[in-house]
Amino acid sequence: MLYLIAEQLGFPGVLNLIRYLSFRTGGAVATALFLGLLIGPKFIGWLRLRQGKGQPIRSDGPQSHLAKRGTPTMGGLMILTALSVSLLIWMDPRNPFVWACLCVTLGFGAIGFMDDWDKVRKSSAKGISGRTRLLLEFAIAGVASWIILRQTGTMLHVPFFSNIAIDLGWFYIVFAAFVIVGAGNAVNLTDGLDGLATMPVIIAAVAFMIIAYLAGNAKFATYLGIPHVPGAGDLAILCGAMVGAGLAFLWFNAPPAAVFMGDTGSLALGGALGAIAVTAHHEIVLAIIGGLFVVEALSVIIQVYFFKRTGKRVFKMAPIHHHFEQLGWSEPTVVIRFWIIAFVLALAGLSTLKLR
Repeated sequence: MLYLIAEQLGFPGVLNLIRYLSFRTGGAVATALFLGLLIGPKFIGWLRLRQGKGQPIRSDGPQSHLAKRGTPTMGGLMILTALSVSLLIWMDPRNPFVWACLCVTLGFGAIGFMDDWDKVRKSSAKGISGRTRLLLEFAIAGVASWIILRQTGTMLHVPFFSNIAIDLGWFYIVFAAFVIVGAGNAVNLTDGLDGLATMPVIIAAVAFMIIAYLAGNAKFATYLGIPHVPGAGDLAILCGAMVGAGLAFLWFNAPPAAVFMGDTGSLALGGALGAIAVTAHHEIVLAIIGGLFVVEALSVIIQVYFFKRTGKRVFKMAPIHHHFEQLGWSEPTVVIRFWIIAFVLALAGLSTLKLR
């Protein structure tokens, strides 16, 4: 919005700053952070009033989690509000990539909201069926992938190597949709402890803020040997809004959490990361930067598979963060150590920009 206003005025005086992507990205961070902190207390009070008993706690989960019963969920609404308003203020509304990624974010958030609301209404940890969720997620991700595909092409770029890419043709839509849905659900599975998913999402968003900016700049992309995607740089603003909104939410989500983001937030943020990675043609790098989310998802898949085949469990409890709780690690210990892992993996993912 501000970009169009400043452009119509000819970017006079101080408004010339809005011309620069770096300034608008910083503005998105600050705006989302301010809005999140501003609306947080009233939002949490409203959620507590509406939900009563709060998020249902799994009876088969760690017993220490029973103390969290009554904590309101669907705090992801706070994240999405701050993120969306900030993005709409600072983005260039003519950029189709930003709209595609925002539609994935809000669409996945809506699916998560339906799931959270069903859990709260029925006081059950089940929510809507997994099949319904996946169908809705793939529908949204498929449409967004098609929009992105029309602008970026169908090449899958391999990290660590320059000029090595595989043309997936129209299968790219299926692949891209799988990346987006996989990212959304992996972050969702990670969101099991206070602050556990929030900070790794922020770290990943910072990493992709850098990647999107570089991929959208022809000179930097050519120098680094990464795919140049004209217009992808504006996704740095979306990443900035994610960082600001995530930091504001973490203020209230830090142990002991006053609110949970729920599927409303975790599905939306994961889907956003997947859509940004697809647009920037860094899908494989997402698996490195978001390696923590990948491990969390794999731990559930492995646990379910082996239990069905052998009747035995590989982990004491899945997702894997519960396994370490069962080993005797305190919740803050698990959270902070997983944050460190997320930070190291983000650095490893960013190193692929130069190691080619």
